[in-house]
Amino acid sequence: MNLLLTNATIVSMDQSDSDYQTQPDSFIVINDGKIEQIGDMQHCPSDIFTQTIDCKGRVVTPGLIDSHTHLVFAGCRAKEFEQRLTGVPYEEIARQGGGILSTVYATRDASEELLLKLALKRLSSLISDGVTTVEIKSGYGLTLVDELKMLRVAKQLEQHTRIKISTTLLAAHAVPPEYKDDADSYIRYVCDTIIPAAVEEKLVDYVDVFCEGIGFNLSQTQAVFEAALSHGLGIKGHTEQLSNLGGSALAAKMGASSVDHVEYLDEKGVKALAQYGTVATLLPGAFYYLRETQLPPIELLRKHHVPMALATDFNPGTSPIASLTMMMNMGCTLFRLTPEEALRGVTCHAAQALGLQNSRGQIRVGYDADLALWNIEHPAQLAYEVGTPRLHLRIVNGEICHD
Repeated sequence: MNLLLTNATIVSMDQSDSDYQTQPDSFIVINDGKIEQIGDMQHCPSDIFTQTIDCKGRVVTPGLIDSHTHLVFAGCRAKEFEQRLTGVPYEEIARQGGGILSTVYATRDASEELLLKLALKRLSSLISDGVTTVEIKSGYGLTLVDELKMLRVAKQLEQHTRIKISTTLLAAHAVPPEYKDDADSYIRYVCDTIIPAAVEEKLVDYVDVFCEGIGFNLSQTQAVFEAALSHGLGIKGHTEQLSNLGGSALAAKMGASSVDHVEYLDEKGVKALAQYGTVATLLPGAFYYLRETQLPPIELLRKHHVPMALATDFNPGTSPIASLTMMMNMGCTLFRLTPEEALRGVTCHAAQALGLQNSRGQIRVGYDADLALWNIEHPAQLAYEVGTPRLHLRIVNGEICHD
């Protein structure tokens, strides 16, 4: 199948440039799910195509990429939202058995069918926001059976809708009640049992660790990363969200594709990201919901040319927001990103955070034909407006999706 897009305003997001790389009056030829040719309308091919779309000047961007989500879970934590508003810190809620563990109990009790139904509902909102690739983490099971159950559900989403899924094992999300006061034994269970089983069933692309005072320390984090790497998996880190433990530098040195949250990241950590080519993923939704005041070091990240991704961090406790364009707005208003930086954060830099920089996140010849067509006049509108319907259609693997 081949497809021709004509009269498009292409926003290529080429990583070699620091601008949108807008190309008006352009065409795109798509063949077998790949971008085959790009050019101006004066040189538009006259071949017969299976399908042709007249974009009528519409802005065409790479399909958006949400590179950090927790879409698969059961239960509701609205009560904790109320607690935080009355002044109870997130750390205290977690110590009281709330936080992550409350979702763990609900997720363990849920069937795969229920988890799939709930995840599809959340995913539909992201799809309507122009998203074509989503990363989904486990981490609400914390047993072999339940972690694999979550990953299987994440994989099943591709069978029910036009989306590409990257899966991340986050078994090292919290210490489960079965291992209370024995985090080291749980980490050995993750390394020796859960990771090998996830690999054997081909359910996982990355392994992540919550490296934090209420999560896991540096030596435990390193052990999980070493186990992941020994099985040929990529690694990522939840790091420097609530304190500076040095998890970002450790992850970068071990080859992490991204470290996420990073509000407490210092210049030493930023330099490590720059040295090892690790992406800093910003999660303004959690910053907003937790009413944080410690901003991520945006100027340092700019100074050292560290790519910044943006993601929803969709989760039941600290970022229940299923809108990636809303995150673009929050990235600009809360973190003072430019709209161009925000768009990079959900396209080329998000692709890099998932190790997909050579196939997605840019409109380039040879890349996957994952595109979003927008009813807007300028790409900055994606970060500027909130709540207005702007998506015209998505293209995934070269196939038109009228979502």
